[in-house]
Amino acid sequence: MFTYKKYPKRLFDFFVAFFGLIILSPIFIFVALWLFFANGNSAFFIQKRPGKNGKIFKIVKFKTMNDKKDSAGNLLPDAERLTAAGTFIRKTSLDEIPQLLNVIKGDMSLIGPRPLLPEYLELYNDFQRRRNDVKPGITGWAQVNGRNTISWEQKFEYDVWYVENLSFLLDLKILILTIKKVFKTEGITQDGRATSEEFKGNF
Repeated sequence: MFTYKKYPKRLFDFFVAFFGLIILSPIFIFVALWLFFANGNSAFFIQKRPGKNGKIFKIVKFKTMNDKKDSAGNLLPDAERLTAAGTFIRKTSLDEIPQLLNVIKGDMSLIGPRPLLPEYLELYNDFQRRRNDVKPGITGWAQVNGRNTISWEQKFEYDVWYVENLSFLLDLKILILTIKKVFKTEGITQDGRATSEEFKGNF
C-alpha cells in the first residue's frame, strides 16, 4: 500500500534537509568554528542513539559542553561544563543543525520522536516501545508540546500519538510550530537543570 510514511516522507525529509543544509551552511560553518575555539577541541558531539526498530546509529550535534574533569578524572556535572557559547547555541536550537546530515543519510527524519539513549531501550514497556516504530526526528509532537519541560510519561504519550497519527499535514504542522518555538526559545531545559532529567524506567 502506497502511504505517506513509506515513500513520500523520505523524499520530503531528504529534499528539505538537503536544501536546508545548503541555506544554513554559513551558520553551520560559523558555529563550528566558534565552538572549536570555545571548547578547545572538537565542535561536534557524536553519540550512539537508537533509530527505527531500535537500530543503533551515530547522531551528530554541535558540542555545547567542554570535557573538563575533576581531580579524579571524572567529567564535571553538565551545568559546569556547559559553555557560554553552548548555552546560546542550545537556547537558539542551533545545536540541532548537524542532524540534517543524519536525515540526508536516512538514519533520522525531520519529524519524529526524539532519539533517546540506547540504555533506555530495555526500560521501555510495550506502549513506550512503540515510539521506535518510526524513524526518530530532529523535532516531534512532544517537542512542540513542551519539549524538556514535560514529564517522561507525557513525552511517551505524545510520541506514540504521533506514531498512530502520522501524516503529511501533521508533519507540516509540527514543522511550523517548531519554527515558532525556536524563535520564542521555549521548553529548552527543565527548571534548575542544564539537561533533561534521566529516564529511570516504567511508570
